Amino acid sequence: MLDVSDEVRSEIGDDEADRLLGGDRAPDSYECTSCRTPGDTHVEPTSTVLFVGDETAVLAFAHARCIPSQVVPVAEEQLVGAVRSINQSQPAAPGLTVPAPDLALPAPATPTAPAAQPPAPGQAAILGITCGLVLHGKVGHASLVVEPTGPVGRPGSTSGEDEFLDLLQDAGFQPVADLDETPEQLPGWSVLVAMGKLHAILQPAAAGGSTGWWQAHQPLQVTDAWRMAASQLSEVTMYAVPAGMVGRQPREDLLRQALERAVALGQVVAASLPLAGT
Repeated sequence: MLDVSDEVRSEIGDDEADRLLGGDRAPDSYECTSCRTPGDTHVEPTSTVLFVGDETAVLAFAHARCIPSQVVPVAEEQLVGAVRSINQSQPAAPGLTVPAPDLALPAPATPTAPAAQPPAPGQAAILGITCGLVLHGKVGHASLVVEPTGPVGRPGSTSGEDEFLDLLQDAGFQPVADLDETPEQLPGWSVLVAMGKLHAILQPAAAGGSTGWWQAHQPLQVTDAWRMAASQLSEVTMYAVPAGMVGRQPREDLLRQALERAVALGQVVAASLPLAGT
């Protein structure tokens, strides 16, 4: 009951994918790389998840209910930690760690906005992420607040004008008028939680499947309350604001106040993104 997505197949090759589907390379049991609980490839749908670093790729397994089969680009040092974790928790299946010198999805050194141009040569804006619970009425929603460190322009722009919110609205994010309202879900986007931590925000890839829009340099630890809220609703609310609008807030009540001020200024866009993982 193994699923090998087209993007995983394209990375590992048809022969390896067929051996996996035929049972030659897949383990009978595994520890889910997302929720860290046991799984059995014979009795429950199982996803193949290919973690790709700069020099190495590692194939892991997950419950299909937790995360779909996909390629996850990660920093090489992060991948080394994942390999260590996987090897400690389950026997390594033969042939599943392969060199990857020319994989198409190298992990970025820092979390930056794809397709965005730096406001000045050598000064690329970095996307900061704040995790917290934001009440929609009386229900706490697991939320991410994305705020760049500086202006984000369109490809080719040299004006230094901040077009971060315009770019996101082009992708389908909507302006926020009321924080108590849950934004509509954005097709093709998702929030990736793997190995129990926040790894990435994924967007639709031009060739199909998903690709990283933002990726943690190191997986971000989230609170149990955040994870529980995300799992219960199977989605995460992503808010985006221009540079300097919200800032790093030490408490969720202060985060909400900062968001409310930004909403009053018309400087927040948002969408609900499905949760990939637990």
